[in-house]
Amino acid sequence: MTVQNQKLAPEILAGSPLELGATPVEGGVNFALFSGAAERVELCLFDPSGKVEIARVDLPEYTNEIWHGFAPGLKPGQLYGYRVHGPFAPEHGLRFNPNKLLLDPYARRLHGELKWDAAVYGYDIHAKDHPDLTRNESDSAPFMPKCVVSDFHADPQAPGKPRVDWSRAIFYEIHARGATMLHSAVPEQMRGTFDGFGHDALVSYIKSLGVTSVELLPIHAFLDDHHLVEKNMRNYWGYNSIGFFAPEQRYLGASGLASFRDMVRKLHDAGLEVILDVVYNHTAEGNERGATLNFKGIDNAAYYRLMPHEKRFYINDTGTGNTINTGHPRVLQMVLDSLRYWTETMEVDGFRFDLGTILGREPDGFDPRGGFFDAIGQDPTLRKVKLIGEPWDIGPGGYQVGGFPPGWSEWNDKYRDTLRAYWRGDDGVTRDMAARVLGSADVYDHCGRRPHASINFLTAHDGFTLNDLVSYNEKHNEANGEDNRDGHSDNRSCNYGAEGPTDDEGVNATRTRQRRNLIASLFLSHGAPMLLAGDEYARSQMGNNNAYCQDSEIGWMHWDNLPPEARALTDFTRDLIRLRRDNEILRRASWRDGCEIQWLNPGGGEQDERHWHDAGATTIGLWLRNDKVLQGAKQVLILFNPHDGDVPFKLPQREEKWAIAIDTARDRPTNFHEPAVRAITLSPRSLCVLF
Repeated sequence: MTVQNQKLAPEILAGSPLELGATPVEGGVNFALFSGAAERVELCLFDPSGKVEIARVDLPEYTNEIWHGFAPGLKPGQLYGYRVHGPFAPEHGLRFNPNKLLLDPYARRLHGELKWDAAVYGYDIHAKDHPDLTRNESDSAPFMPKCVVSDFHADPQAPGKPRVDWSRAIFYEIHARGATMLHSAVPEQMRGTFDGFGHDALVSYIKSLGVTSVELLPIHAFLDDHHLVEKNMRNYWGYNSIGFFAPEQRYLGASGLASFRDMVRKLHDAGLEVILDVVYNHTAEGNERGATLNFKGIDNAAYYRLMPHEKRFYINDTGTGNTINTGHPRVLQMVLDSLRYWTETMEVDGFRFDLGTILGREPDGFDPRGGFFDAIGQDPTLRKVKLIGEPWDIGPGGYQVGGFPPGWSEWNDKYRDTLRAYWRGDDGVTRDMAARVLGSADVYDHCGRRPHASINFLTAHDGFTLNDLVSYNEKHNEANGEDNRDGHSDNRSCNYGAEGPTDDEGVNATRTRQRRNLIASLFLSHGAPMLLAGDEYARSQMGNNNAYCQDSEIGWMHWDNLPPEARALTDFTRDLIRLRRDNEILRRASWRDGCEIQWLNPGGGEQDERHWHDAGATTIGLWLRNDKVLQGAKQVLILFNPHDGDVPFKLPQREEKWAIAIDTARDRPTNFHEPAVRAITLSPRSLCVLF
């Protein structure tokens, strides 16, 4: 790459170490970069194309492990990167290589895309023996994206946020790009962007469902993995972060950074919260055989957790090659600064933390009172937003469902697996199913945690969609190019007689009923429900349960020409959400709210130990009574029948008859004016709700 011998005019001054990143101030830009082990840091400036390096100058000062300098005359929009000098000693965890242009961890925006080339690796990828111990002298700048000096601040006149109470929260997990690519109402030039996601047609639809909180798959800057690019594919989900302050370029609209905040405000105007799925557990740099893009070349031993006695290698509790070291105070600061930026400047309402157990892992293992959790709990901004952990990783002691501290909610895979197994007809899960429907108090009822600590879900981005869950016995990931070896094999799914789409009316009728049963169970359970976008209209990925690389019609949402049964399922989902909203007894805020709970068997008696342990006794009824509720019914009866046959069910005798509100066996499963009854026969594989 050409370097023009231009000087920064008049010179680079000392600047300040207090604000990390590139900060426009009066008269120029302050640059500050943390590196505790570097010997020298060069600031590199580029022309507007990003192809010509126009200046290179040392940051002159080093204060408290921060390299800093003030460049007079520079303005927002300037492209830049760093070259960091220091020992190249991989066996000691040091991988400095000034031939590699590095991204600023605090960059608010990136320009250009990474081009995979041997030069972006810090070592010689062609070396035969221990290649990661070699040093690659080629310049990576021609192949690297560049950082952009950005002047985008929090708005002191920002409108208010929805602030949805946890007891009313309903999450809708959705992909910002995938939701818009095939939406005919979204102008073509806006599809795949934040502008497109904020389009009135899409926002209105989401609002119409009755959900309260949109949970976006990762929107932080990420890379397309090298092996995917070689197969002409892309990283679609985005769990491959390379910057925690910059939004992904491919999603930005015409107004740049403002397009994200504009989208958030449009969702807020509709009363919808915005939750970001964030990936602070690893980066796209991989292990010792990965590229050198930023953290690895800035201060490898600080940013990553290395093997204690072999610092050449990385601890891989994430399964992605590396693990971010939030035990280092500057790395922890970076994560917290990032979270505050998205909360205060970009105005989001909360976060779902991918592989969240990583963040709580201390030297002696996972600790709910560890540094990260303590820092969040004491932060005056972050402790007030919605915090959701994915409570597992692949490290030792990595499964921590129920183990997160007070103030956190968690994805509850026990709910997912148990409800799937129950409706499939598995034996031995009825008692566990009862606990899941009541908010998993056996898991979460401690330290004053509430039912909403359980984020109940049946499907998510990772795995089968709801339609595919009842249409396939096996995964079908051939399109991913990995010979169907990727993705989960234990899906607890069932095709009910045919693998994939079929014209068999009986099979299709069973699938229709099972979709209703699963959705009804989700919204009738205590805890905070999460619906995967598209499940409300039976969206399919054609059996692909690992669409992470399917930036295609496999991964995108389809909106047009939906069959009548799809629209009927959408209406049914809306009815259920409305039923939950209007009846406080279905969305309990506390386990100690005075609600009387009784589990019934088909004979009308209370479930006892004999019934719970009888493998064949899976048809049960849940009777909830609470005279203290202020909104909606004070009694409700929910009957579950996962069997293939009819089951007569004796209803509790009351002065008033029971009125059927939902029967998933019917073509029109909701009818809030159904005649009253004193007895009922449950149809095969059905769920009934009576008031």
